[in-house]
Amino acid sequence: MNRFVERHPVWSLLILIAVVVALWLIFATWPQGLEEAVGRKKVFLNALFNGITLGGLYFLVASGFTLIFGLMRNVNLAHGSIYLFGGYIGYTTDNLTGSWLFSFVMAFVAAALLGVILQVLVFRRMEGQDLRQTLVTIGISIVLADLMLWGFGGDFYQVQTPAMLVGPAPLPFVVAVKSSGEAVYLQYPIVRLVIFAASVVIGLGMWLVLNRTRIGMIVRAGVDDRDMLSVMGVRIQLVFVLVFAFGAGLAGMAGVVGATFQSISPGEDTRFLLASLVVVIVGGMGSIPGAALGALIIGLAEQLGSVYVPTYSIVLTFLIMVVVLAVRPQGLLVRR
Repeated sequence: MNRFVERHPVWSLLILIAVVVALWLIFATWPQGLEEAVGRKKVFLNALFNGITLGGLYFLVASGFTLIFGLMRNVNLAHGSIYLFGGYIGYTTDNLTGSWLFSFVMAFVAAALLGVILQVLVFRRMEGQDLRQTLVTIGISIVLADLMLWGFGGDFYQVQTPAMLVGPAPLPFVVAVKSSGEAVYLQYPIVRLVIFAASVVIGLGMWLVLNRTRIGMIVRAGVDDRDMLSVMGVRIQLVFVLVFAFGAGLAGMAGVVGATFQSISPGEDTRFLLASLVVVIVGGMGSIPGAALGALIIGLAEQLGSVYVPTYSIVLTFLIMVVVLAVRPQGLLVRR
């Protein structure tokens, strides 16, 4: 942090000012003139928290993508189809068993098995051939999309939120003050808060495993020099299969998350594949903290943009990507 301040004093000052302004907008009571110019504070805070929780969903999808694409150098453009597949599996499991938590387990297992099949039958035969991997996985995603359309139709599906997570929770953010002087606090859905907290825990766990354990060391070493690692007796192909399965399983679990507080339908696979690509490009390939930061930025840009600049909300996310590529092409949290 000190080095960054020393090297970039202007950027450090701008970031500090932005943080102070953001904290004031969140915690302070807005004056009447600001509400007339911008809108109600409740709308702003809802958009802010929607962006943060959407960022948690994007992180679950993109973290698996960054493991497969950023660390293992496998160009898997069928990742969005795995997300949608996991959502359908979770919806079916929830309908049959009535268990929301078990739907996550089944979605993870089913998506992980699909990931194993892809890694063994496709990527192992085309290692280092990025163009072939791209073309083949595009074809696979089209086939999977058609199969899911055939099996589930074109309807929208939503996984039922468990009873304990239904309803809003009061948050310590004042959105207005009544004429009597009583403060009105923000109410926000419990399920979104729980899912965001779970994504934070998963992200921290992944970072610790990759950077503080022997398994993470093996994965990173296998990407750099798999031949040397194989000579040392490590079954590198098995390691890569397990990593690919875990990344695909995360996408499957994210499908259940998306089906819970949004919905799933044909076309969601493309949307989340594009979101994952943007998140990984913004945050940096192979970086779990980068995926978290990129997901947060893109989630906030989408939700705040849809409220304040709805005509250009989609353009805003790609504008962020273009700026990052121009200024820091390796990503925000990846060193040169």
